[in-house]
Amino acid sequence: MYSPDLIFDRLRHSRFRQRFKLKPAEYRYLQAQGLETILQHAESFIASRLAPAVPTHDGKQTPYRGHPVFVAQHATATCCRSCLEKWHGIGQGEALSTLEQQHIVDVLARWLDEQPAPAETSRATAARQENRQGVLF
Repeated sequence: MYSPDLIFDRLRHSRFRQRFKLKPAEYRYLQAQGLETILQHAESFIASRLAPAVPTHDGKQTPYRGHPVFVAQHATATCCRSCLEKWHGIGQGEALSTLEQQHIVDVLARWLDEQPAPAETSRATAARQENRQGVLF
C-alpha cells in the first residue's frame, strides 16, 4: 500500500482525476450531513462494493455522481479494484483487510476535507443571505 502523500502527489498529475469536483448539491449534502456521517457512508460503500475479493460488477460499481463519496472515489482512484491496484498498490483477488479499508476511507476523508465550495454554492448562499436581509435584486 502506498502512502497517502505519494498517492495525492500522483493524483495531482492526472488530468482525468483532477476533473472530479463536488457539484453544488453534493457539496451541500456534505455540509448538511457532516464529514463524520459521510465517512460512515464511505465505510459502508467500501465494505459492500470494494472489500470482497471479487466485487460484483467490478469497474462499474461506483456511480460518477449522486453522493460525495462516489465523486471522491473517482477523484482518488478508489472506485474499483483495478484502480486500487494501480494507484494504491492494493492487489486484486483477495478481500480487503480492515487496514486497507481504513486506508481508503482515510484517503476519501482527506479529499473531501480539502474540497472548496463550488462557485455556484457560494453565489446561491450569498443570494439567500441577501434575500433574508431584505436586499432586493
